[in-house]
Amino acid sequence: MPPAYIYPGQGSQSVGMGRSLAVASPEAAAVWEAADDALGEPLSRLAWQGPAEQLDLTVNAQPALLAASIAAQRALDAALGSSPSPLSEPRYFAGHSMGQYSAMVAAGVLDLADGLRLVRERGRLMQASSGDGAMAAIIGLPEERIDELISVGAAAGVLTVANRNSPGQIVISGQRAAVEAATAAARDLGARRGMVLPVSVAAHSPLMAEAATGMRRALADVDFSSPRAPLLANANASLLTSGEACREELIDHLTQGVDWVSAVEHMAGSGVDIFIEIGPGKVLTGLVRRIAGEATTIAIDDLTTERGLELPTDIATEE
Repeated sequence: MPPAYIYPGQGSQSVGMGRSLAVASPEAAAVWEAADDALGEPLSRLAWQGPAEQLDLTVNAQPALLAASIAAQRALDAALGSSPSPLSEPRYFAGHSMGQYSAMVAAGVLDLADGLRLVRERGRLMQASSGDGAMAAIIGLPEERIDELISVGAAAGVLTVANRNSPGQIVISGQRAAVEAATAAARDLGARRGMVLPVSVAAHSPLMAEAATGMRRALADVDFSSPRAPLLANANASLLTSGEACREELIDHLTQGVDWVSAVEHMAGSGVDIFIEIGPGKVLTGLVRRIAGEATTIAIDDLTTERGLELPTDIATEE
């Protein structure tokens, strides 16, 4: 079974990401050059030199993550073209939240320049829609108590589950008072830990309705092609096999949650046993290990050397 290619979302950025690969890989370097040209600013310099507080801004983090992920993708494609490897064409593409844009560029749905401009606009709209929004991570809460947690918070305002990241790990999102009330109640409901996150947007919640309307306008005139392999919708892991379905996904997922557990279970259930995280960091690699513990997980960061990507010859050793 071919592998699944998976792409991280906001939060995986860090100063210096992708720089060593760009030095070693002409294909990766070309992506960063194209990103600088598409946005009319030195995105690569911000990603590689910081400062971190500027890179972490939503309007900067999202295009920088997309550039880093597609640079890694192009380097992987080049390495696969010159060396026999079990890392073949993927069975699925799947992105976590903003990573859906990276997945769509990699799958041929969106042009790189369009993808960069769209995530810049997405970040701008999300920040403008933030209001009194907040998010919190809840660790170790029993599955059967999630609805109760949401009810407690909803008594103080709008609240929803933004992410189901892995068994025992969810992120809630909504109005700050509601998020804080639910976080305060989490331990009493059986959670090991609850912590309000240092973000000012209520991503994947009804508070992003205005941003979703803005993205519908931004996406209206953009060309979408059918993906070369199916993508998985963030909300319910349904298959996205047409350009128009992908367009709607990028609108809907602003106000709907990311059920990463269902996405990974769908891929593993269909026979995928190799997951390749294409982009900076290893966040998704860790989540996949918690969801599908017997699967092989590979992070591109672990394959990056001063000579470029070094692909494994024996996939079974990449645990």
